[in-house]
Amino acid sequence: MNLEVQWIVGFVDGEGCFHVAINNNQATKSGIQIQPEFSVVQHQQDIQILYALKKYFQCGQVGQNHGERYMFRVRGQENLRDRILPFFEKHKLKTKKRIDFEKFRDVVRMVEKGDRLTEDGVKKIRAIQKTMNRKREKSKI
Repeated sequence: MNLEVQWIVGFVDGEGCFHVAINNNQATKSGIQIQPEFSVVQHQQDIQILYALKKYFQCGQVGQNHGERYMFRVRGQENLRDRILPFFEKHKLKTKKRIDFEKFRDVVRMVEKGDRLTEDGVKKIRAIQKTMNRKREKSKI
């Protein structure tokens, strides 16, 4: 299956997610693990789309998400920095998801600079994370 660039943009606008997980992890230097993740979830009957995205981006994993839903997920800093960010910087999302992508991009770059290792950096990343996705909508209420 060959995917066209604008089809990917539209599909991710509707089905994709740019997420930043922040977890306590004593194995890390700061005691905090910051994990940016790009994902797309689909019902198992459309799993071929997820494998096509994996092939297109040449990175990530496809696996079961929950029940009959499967997910294409990219987590690694290098893959996010070198493949996902450049794609969506060049091919702009059309919906409010673009705002989440821009915040996600900022966090990936902050992690790259080492901001995740400082208390101030973690505070800034948390502040950004609290305004993304569904939290963005709730923060306006």
